[in-house]
Amino acid sequence: MSDNELRLAVIISSVRDGRYAPLVAGWFLDHAADSAFELDVIDLIDVDLPLNTPAHGGEASDRAKAALADVTPVLERADAFIVITPEYNHSYPAALKNLIDWHSTQWQAKPVGIVSYGGFSGGIRATEHLRHVFAELHAVTLRDAVSIPAAYAAFDEDGRMKEPEVQNTFAKALMVQLDWWARALRDARTARPFQLS
Repeated sequence: MSDNELRLAVIISSVRDGRYAPLVAGWFLDHAADSAFELDVIDLIDVDLPLNTPAHGGEASDRAKAALADVTPVLERADAFIVITPEYNHSYPAALKNLIDWHSTQWQAKPVGIVSYGGFSGGIRATEHLRHVFAELHAVTLRDAVSIPAAYAAFDEDGRMKEPEVQNTFAKALMVQLDWWARALRDARTARPFQLS
């Protein structure tokens, strides 16, 4: 990878049956593919992390080790993240919180963009809750996000967004901002490794 290339980990957080996540992710990945980022996709439906994280200093189970061997290196090498999340009960899915909680340093001093979807609100409450969690992990969430209201009606039978103009504009802006933050924070981490104290 050259100095100008960046790695983006796109996290698809819904694991629910009948999820709209593949439609939203497909639409967004079309925008991300036109960016300067090399893409890695983590679909949490394929990540078998148990809920019981080990106590501080404890050892992960064999099941957790197998899942972490696949996902942790992707998070580690990422210069930035996009989280694609629905809103469940005014927040984000448990599978996403579980992935976040199994990791710590992988998020530090890196930017996070959020693409949310849901009913009338478009998932904005999930976005706001994630901002608090990522702040605790010393990640930088971008101010601007993409929100897709009424996701159940936003796509046609072929999986294309019916009225994409506004959302396409927001997605493009998000990727431009993510590129800036990813480069700035990568340069900062290279010049001076991130430290908690």
